[in-house]
Amino acid sequence: MLIYSPPDTLTAVPVIDLKGGVGSDVAQRDLIASDIHDACRNIGFFYIVNHGVPAQWVRDQFDWAARFFELPMDEKLPLHMRNSATTAGYEPIAEQRLDSQDTSSEPAPPDLKESYYCGMDLPDTHPFSRRRVRGIGHNQWPAALPGFRDQMVAYHTALRGLSDHLLTLVARSLELEADWFAKFHDWPGSVLRLVRYPPQPETTEFNQIGAGAHTDWGGITLLAQDSIGGLEVQNAADEWVSAPPVEGSFVVNLGDLMSRWTNGVYRSNMHRVLNSDAERDRYSIPFFHSPRFDAVIEPVPSCVNDEQPAKFEPCTTSEHMDEMFRLSYGYEATS
Repeated sequence: MLIYSPPDTLTAVPVIDLKGGVGSDVAQRDLIASDIHDACRNIGFFYIVNHGVPAQWVRDQFDWAARFFELPMDEKLPLHMRNSATTAGYEPIAEQRLDSQDTSSEPAPPDLKESYYCGMDLPDTHPFSRRRVRGIGHNQWPAALPGFRDQMVAYHTALRGLSDHLLTLVARSLELEADWFAKFHDWPGSVLRLVRYPPQPETTEFNQIGAGAHTDWGGITLLAQDSIGGLEVQNAADEWVSAPPVEGSFVVNLGDLMSRWTNGVYRSNMHRVLNSDAERDRYSIPFFHSPRFDAVIEPVPSCVNDEQPAKFEPCTTSEHMDEMFRLSYGYEATS
C-alpha cells in the first residue's frame, strides 16, 4: 500500500538512468522504479537517459519535422486534422488553446505553434480504424515528402516500445506486477506529434505564448526537445521550474489518466512553453502513449483503501480524451 505524504518541492526536474532496467536484475530494475516513484509523486516530470533509442533516430526525426513545416501552406492545409476521422494531420498556428481547462475564467488566447499529428498506421478498412479512435489509423501523409511516412511509422514504433517498457517500471513503482498496464495498451491511442514554435512576437494577446499552461490528457508522454528549450514545469509549491534540454534524453511526464489511475498519488502536472529565442524556431516532438479507447480508468489497488478513498469517478479513456479535445480545440472530436 502506498501511504500518502505531501510531495517535496523540487527546484529541478530529476534525471533517471534506465541502464539496467531491462533484464534479469530485479534489484536494479526496482531501484529505477523507486526513482520513478519519487519523481511521479513530487513533480510528475523526469528525464530518462540510456533509454535505447539511438540519437541518430531522434536527429532524423527533427530533420523531417523541419522539412514538413517548411512546406508551403497550400500543401499543408489539405492535411488539416479536421479532414481525418481520427483528427490526425496538420494543425495551423493559433488553432489550439491548451490553457483552456478552467472554464470559469476568461477564454485563453490561442497557442503560438503549428503541429502535425499521426497515430498507429493502419488501413482505413482495419476494424480498429473503423472505430475512429484518435491514435489509430486515418493518418494523412504529405505527398511532397517521400520517405516522411516511413520515418514517422518507424519512430512511432520505437517510441511505443519504449513507452511500454516505461509502463513496466511505473507498475513496479506502484507495487504492481510489471505487466499490470499491458492489458490496457494492446491497442493504445499512441499519438506522435511534431510541433514548431516560431519566435515569440513582440506584440501578442495578453498571456499568449507558444503553449499555454496545461496538463497532458492521457497516460504518459515522451518528449524530445531541440537545443533551444522553453519548457517550464510547475512544482509542488506551484512555482515554475525550467526543464532545459538534456543531451540524449527524453522528458517524461504523466497525463490526467495516470493521475486518475493512481488516485492522485502521481501528479499530472501543469506545464507550458515559451520560445524565448528571438530568431529561431523551436521544435519539439512529443509522443503521447494512452490506454485503449474503451479502458475503464479507476484506482489501482495500491492507491486506494479506507484511509484513501477513490477521488475520481471511473471513466473510459475516450470519455476523458474527447472532453479535453473539445475544451482545447472548440469542437467535438469524431471518436
